[in-house]
Amino acid sequence: MNTSPNEPSRRTLLSLATTAGLTAALGTLPTFTASAAPVRPAEVPLPADASSERLWWQAPGDESSLIEQGLPLGNGRIGALASNDPGRELLLITDATMWTGGLNDTLDQDGQFPYGRSDFGSFTLLARLTADIPDHDLGAVSGYRRTLDLAQGLVTSSYVRSGVTYRREMYASHPDDVIVLRFTQSGGGRYTGTITLTGTHGEKPTTAESFGAALPNGLRYGAAVQARGSGGKVTVNGTRIDFSGCKDLTVVVSAGTNYAPDAEAGFRNPSLDPERLARTKTRAAAEESADALRRTHVADYRALYGRLGLSLGTSTDAQRELDTWERLHARTRDPEPDPELEAAYLQYGRYLMITSSRDSLPMGLQGLWLDGNDPDWMGDYHTDINIQMNYWMADRTGLSPCFDAFTDYCLAQLSSWTDTTRRLFNDPRNRYRNSSGKNAGWAVAFSTNPYGGSGWWWHPAGNAWLCTTLWEHYEYTGSREYLRKIYPLLKGACEFWEARLLTVTLPGTSKEVLVDDRDWSPEHGPQDAKGITYAQEVVWTMFGNYCTAAAELRRDTDYADTIAALRRKLYLPQVSPTTGWLEEWMSPDNLGETTHRHLSPLINLFPGDRIRPDGSTPAEIVAGATALLTARGMESFGWANAWRSLCWARLKNADNAYQLVVNNLRPSTDGSNGTAFNLFDIYEVERGRGIFQIDANFGTPAAMVEMLLYSRPGHVELLPALPDAWADSGHVRGVPARGGFEVDLRWRGGRPTEARIHSVGGRTTTVAFGDVSRTVTLRPGASVTLKDFAE
Repeated sequence: MNTSPNEPSRRTLLSLATTAGLTAALGTLPTFTASAAPVRPAEVPLPADASSERLWWQAPGDESSLIEQGLPLGNGRIGALASNDPGRELLLITDATMWTGGLNDTLDQDGQFPYGRSDFGSFTLLARLTADIPDHDLGAVSGYRRTLDLAQGLVTSSYVRSGVTYRREMYASHPDDVIVLRFTQSGGGRYTGTITLTGTHGEKPTTAESFGAALPNGLRYGAAVQARGSGGKVTVNGTRIDFSGCKDLTVVVSAGTNYAPDAEAGFRNPSLDPERLARTKTRAAAEESADALRRTHVADYRALYGRLGLSLGTSTDAQRELDTWERLHARTRDPEPDPELEAAYLQYGRYLMITSSRDSLPMGLQGLWLDGNDPDWMGDYHTDINIQMNYWMADRTGLSPCFDAFTDYCLAQLSSWTDTTRRLFNDPRNRYRNSSGKNAGWAVAFSTNPYGGSGWWWHPAGNAWLCTTLWEHYEYTGSREYLRKIYPLLKGACEFWEARLLTVTLPGTSKEVLVDDRDWSPEHGPQDAKGITYAQEVVWTMFGNYCTAAAELRRDTDYADTIAALRRKLYLPQVSPTTGWLEEWMSPDNLGETTHRHLSPLINLFPGDRIRPDGSTPAEIVAGATALLTARGMESFGWANAWRSLCWARLKNADNAYQLVVNNLRPSTDGSNGTAFNLFDIYEVERGRGIFQIDANFGTPAAMVEMLLYSRPGHVELLPALPDAWADSGHVRGVPARGGFEVDLRWRGGRPTEARIHSVGGRTTTVAFGDVSRTVTLRPGASVTLKDFAE
C-alpha cells in the first residue's frame, strides 16, 4: 500500500496520463487512467416535465438486502449500490475490472475447463463507503423519500428532522471519473458524523483517505475519498474522516485497478499505481464546486439518455400517487395498464446501460453491481444468451456508444481465445472436439473472464453468436472503421467452423449437407448431438455476414467464396412430423425439456431474421417455429421471458409479447422470479432464494422497442406488435433502425399518424405498416415525414 504524502498535484494529471497511456498501446479498451480536467458546462437544459421519468420509494435500502433494495449508480467503469439510509449511508463500490482468476487454461479430466473462484476467478467488490450520522437515525426522521431521477442520472433522498429538511444527492460522474455524494439542508440544520472507506479483501488501511493492495493474481487496486464541508470542520482522524457542524458536505470517491486489455502484458499495466491515481482524481474533483461537478455529470449523462424519448400513454392520477414498489404490486394485482410505469421501466434499462457500460469491460451477469465477493456464476460473461442479451438494447434505444465495451472486450480477448483453441480444443478428452482432427480460428466456453480465460464447458457455437451480435451493431451504425475492427473476429470464427463442419448424407436421399459436430443445444438434451439447430442457424447467419464484410472491405475474395460455398451446403432445420415443432436436433423427437428456458433453436427468429412471417419464409417453417415457441410456455426466468417476448414480437403477436413484459414486472417476493424493490430482475435459483441477474433488465426493454418498430437493412416496419395497452396514443423519438436510419413515430388508435425517417448514413429503405409500404430514398443527414398510412 502506498501511503506516501508526496501525492501528485492536478498539474501532473497529464504526465500521469502519459504513463497510464500505456493503455492506448496495449489495446482499444480504456481502463482506469488519468485525464485532463473536463469541460464545465454553464447550464444543462432539461425537458419541461420529466416527472414520469422519476422512480421513488418511501424506505431506504436494508443493508442485508442491498442487491434488491439498493439504488444503483455508475459511470460505466465504477459502480455502487446505495442504501440511502439517513443515519448510515452505505455504498458498495465496484470496478468492472476487479476480477480474481486468470487464463485458466488447464483442462479437467473431461477435457472441459475448471469453473471456480480459485481458477476461473470471479467479479468482486472493491470497497465499502459509509457515512454515519448518528442523530439522523431512521426512527428520528419523518417524510422520508428516495428518488432515482432517470432523466438526470441522480439518486436522491430527503427527510425532515426537527423541522429541518435534509437532502442528499449522489451520482457517478463519467467526466470526472468519481462518485459524488452531496449532503445539503434547508432550515438551519447541521451534519455531524464520520466517513469510513474500507476494502473488502482483508486490507488494513493506515489512513482514512485511501487504501491500496493486490489480489492473489497480481491485480493491483486502490480507492480514495475526499470530503469538503462548509460552516463546520472536516478532519482526518486515523482511519476515518470526521465532520462536525457542517451546513453542507461533499464527498468524492474514486477507485480502480491496473487492469489493461492486453494478453501479452498479462492484462496488467505494471506502471499504474491505482491508489495514487484514485487520490489524484478525488483531490482534483474536490477542488471543484459541487454545482460544477453536478452540471458536468448531468450534461454528459443527458448526451446519451436524451437520444431517445417515448410515451406509451397516460397513467391515472391514482397510479402516479403510488411509490414505485406499490405501483408494481398494483400493476400485477389490477388489470388496468400503467403505461407510464412501463415506459419508466424501459428508461430504467437505459439508465443501467449508461451507468454500467462505458469505457471499461462489458456487463456480465450482474452488470456493475454486487453485494459481496461471491456472486453466483462468478458474475461472469455467459456466451449462450446472457452477454448477447445485455447488448440487444443498446442500438435499439439510441445507446450505440455503450456497445463499444462489448466490442473492445472481444478484440482484447481474441489472441488468448485463439491460442487456447489451438492448444486445447482438440484435446482427446474434449467430447466436443472436431472429429476431422482439423483445428483453426478461435472458440470460447460457455463462460469467459477478462483474462482470456474460459470456464465450464466448451461452447463451439459461442463464437458465431458473439460475431452475429457484433455484426448487428454494424447494421445499425454502418461504420466502415468498426467493420475493419471486427473483421478478424469474423474471419477467425469462420476458420473454426470451416475446420469443424462434417459432411453427412441425409437419410433416404443422396443429398450431402454440412452439419455441426458433436454438440449440446444450450442447456439441455444430449451432449453429443450432431447438427443441432442452434449451431446450424447461427453459423449460417455468420457465414453470410462474413461474406458481406469481405465484399464491403474488398478483402479475401477467394476465402469469402469458400465460405459462401460452405453456407450453401449447410443443413437447415425442418419441422418435426412428430411434434409439429421446428426441430431442435436432427431428429423428429423432442430430446430435451419442453418448457426449457432457452430458445436456442429459434435464434433465427430472434435475434436473427431468417424466419419471418412476411411470406419470405416457407409457411411451414414459420408455423413450426410458432409451435415450438408456444410449447416453451409463457412462464420462465426474467431473461427467458424477455427472449420469448422478442420472438412473439417478431411473429407480430402483440398480446403474448406484452403479457411477457407484464410477467417480468411482477414484484419478486421471497426470491421468486420477477422485479425487485429497486427494479433489478430476480432469478429464482431455488425456492426461497433469488439472485440478481441483469440481462432481463435489458432484454425486456429491447422487446418493448421491437413491439414498436422492427427493422432490418432495407426495411422498417412500424408498430408490428403494438399491444392494446399502448394503442390509444403514444410516440417514440430517436429510435434507431438497422440500415442507417432513425425514426420518430407517433400513433393514435393503434395506427401511425406520423413517421419521420432520418438518415444517419442509410440511403434507401421501405417503410411499412400493415399492407401499406413506402420506399424512402434519402441522402445521409436528410429526413422525410410520412403521414398517410390508410390501408
